[in-house]
Amino acid sequence: MVSLVPCLDACSFRVATHCFAVDSGCVAEVLHSAKLTPVPLAPEAIAGLLHLRGTIVPVIDLGHRLGLPSMEAGSSRTNLVLRLGDDCYSLLVDEVLDVQTIPLERIERPTAAAGHAAADAVTGVFAAETRLIHILDPERLVQSLIKQRPTPFVRHGVSHGG
Repeated sequence: MVSLVPCLDACSFRVATHCFAVDSGCVAEVLHSAKLTPVPLAPEAIAGLLHLRGTIVPVIDLGHRLGLPSMEAGSSRTNLVLRLGDDCYSLLVDEVLDVQTIPLERIERPTAAAGHAAADAVTGVFAAETRLIHILDPERLVQSLIKQRPTPFVRHGVSHGG
């Protein structure tokens, strides 16, 4: 029997003790223990870059971005690689939980008291049987970091080159 209720297929994951989800349609893949290259002068929420089959993917430490406590050093973390338009980004999360179908009518509007530094990226809240799931807009997560980019180094004065 086919359901006529509009739904969101969401990939849920854990960051610290909180549960979040994104539309599973933008999830490209899940990687465990990927090697990251650090990026000097990047915003603090950028954990590094990931080389993924010829594509350079910025890795966002979602715990840092959301203002949540960091995991202990040496703890295994997971890269949730998202495709947003023509670009890829990775969310560094503590654990990927599952993919579930959420009826849109059961997603509630987030309140200002959601308690996250990234309340701008939370578009809804779903009360599952065992946990509260905050629905994130990956575009908003990424846009806030793009705005934090430092201005490029500009030279002043005369060039003595050719």
